[in-house]
Amino acid sequence: MLEKSHPVKDIIKSLGLVFGDIGTSPIYTLTVVFLILPPSNENILGVLSLIVWTIISLVTIQYSWLAMNLSKRGEGGTIVLKEILSSLLSSKRTVGFVMLLSVIGISLLIGDGVITPAISLLSAVEGAHLIPGLQGLSQDTIVIIAAAIAIGLFSIQSKGTEKVAGFFGPIMVVWFTALAVLGILSISETPRVLYALNPFSGLKFLYESGLKGFLALGEIILCATGGEALYADMGHLGENPIRRAWGVVFVALVLNYLGQGAFLLRHPETKNLLFEMSLHYSKELYIPFLLLSITATIIASQAMISGMFSIVYQGITTRIMPMFKVDYTSIEHRSQIYLSSVNWFLLLAVLFIMMEFRESHHLAAAYGLAVTGTMTITGIMMIWIFYLKQKPLLSLVCIFITLVDVVYLCANLSKIPHGAYWSLILALVPLSMIVIYTEGQKRLYRMIDFMPIDKFLPRFRETYKTTEKIKGTALFLIKDIKEIPFYITQTMFYHGILYEDNIFISITKRSDPFGVAASFKEDIAKGLRVFEIQMGYMEVINIEGILRKAGIQERTVFYGVEDISTNNPLWKAFFFLKRNTPTFIQFFKFPTKKLHGVMTRVRLR
Repeated sequence: MLEKSHPVKDIIKSLGLVFGDIGTSPIYTLTVVFLILPPSNENILGVLSLIVWTIISLVTIQYSWLAMNLSKRGEGGTIVLKEILSSLLSSKRTVGFVMLLSVIGISLLIGDGVITPAISLLSAVEGAHLIPGLQGLSQDTIVIIAAAIAIGLFSIQSKGTEKVAGFFGPIMVVWFTALAVLGILSISETPRVLYALNPFSGLKFLYESGLKGFLALGEIILCATGGEALYADMGHLGENPIRRAWGVVFVALVLNYLGQGAFLLRHPETKNLLFEMSLHYSKELYIPFLLLSITATIIASQAMISGMFSIVYQGITTRIMPMFKVDYTSIEHRSQIYLSSVNWFLLLAVLFIMMEFRESHHLAAAYGLAVTGTMTITGIMMIWIFYLKQKPLLSLVCIFITLVDVVYLCANLSKIPHGAYWSLILALVPLSMIVIYTEGQKRLYRMIDFMPIDKFLPRFRETYKTTEKIKGTALFLIKDIKEIPFYITQTMFYHGILYEDNIFISITKRSDPFGVAASFKEDIAKGLRVFEIQMGYMEVINIEGILRKAGIQERTVFYGVEDISTNNPLWKAFFFLKRNTPTFIQFFKFPTKKLHGVMTRVRLR
């Protein structure tokens, strides 16, 4: 449940938490577009028109309006869409297809997320070339500075961002104000740039420029990267503050893009639009503006890192990802989490991308493919949801928007030979891991000997009567009460270990993001009880606290450990994931001194 707070404060917070990525896109978008197009009047007005209407269609309509109307208890994102759509479907095969769509969307989002800090930091630091005396600054130095900032940013993640996050919003207020002011100053000198607000300018540009104009869409889409954060991050502050903040951001972005276009109309030789425009209007304020832009890109990168942590955590709790070690960096804010393995993987990937591409305009060739793929998948899922909810008008709007997504996706396919393959390779890492883990878990589940509950109970009752019992309470982790895993029957029936009070603990996922319900079910036999914990898929729970609140004082906790043997390379990779990530019992932080793992040997073929 969200804390009651002041609307203006929430709007300012959302500027720092949600709009960092899309808010820093003016640093590089128009610059890279006009590296492949000549800066003629028609091209400038046409590109500006496409930028404005892309932001309107893909960010305002697709995310701010349509997607944000599809939420569960205020939460958004690809997994939320998957949960909503799956609940409307009856066919298991169709649900499986929706799961595949969502997994691809999540993987593309992670692949694109790596590129966000790399291109943002590099493009901002490159503004140092315009400082008097630093014109000869080598690109190696630029890369080293950007890499050092990235290393510093990722190194502080384990400390938590709760304290510094309070400064993000006000800094972004200054950033968007600066963008708007620069835009207004430039537009006032060349007001004819306002003709770009006419959508026919963009359509005329596409018609007349042909293939070159179509390929330029691959760079124009950079103006909308980060738009998906409106929906993915809505659970932090709620939809109203984000929508209101987007109104402010939209105006600032449009003014700045139009201002950059006006500046380019007057100075067609310009190579680094935003920074040269800033230097033109105030040489004295240029260095503060450069520092502000670098700070804004750091904030954008921080938002990406926090977003990746949230995505992976959702993947863990919905059991499509291995149980990576999670640390909670805030007692008050459950969304403040830290995943060390994810953090260092992202840092290494960001550093590699910086070293590989070296310059922001080279990196722009790799950026956009994954995000347009994610937008297209989001559009398809929304069409489906609105159709099943019998909202034909919204379905038609979604179809139109998704067609726009598809056009941009097709334009970005041309980037694959020029570096976009890296975003696909990066996306393949989480995709492969998810597929191997989920398929391995299914195969493992099929290979383990389970005893049906109707066969287990008579044997338990007989054993309970005849076996000498240990004093106290023992807990047993169980997935489904209808099927008793081998480690429990092994412990009770073969090893003869039976306690006076035996409790099966079942932890299940709820379809909504937050909420915890814990209760005893009816006793299924003398000396045997079932305690069920239901948790939202974004919930962070304190297992020990829940047990104590229910009056459970266990003496020991039994859980199953699989010893996997296989000659299959796929299942070897699965075993590697299982062995190098925390077990279920470690992830939920059961009392460590009371744990007792029971090994089951399983051969996967």
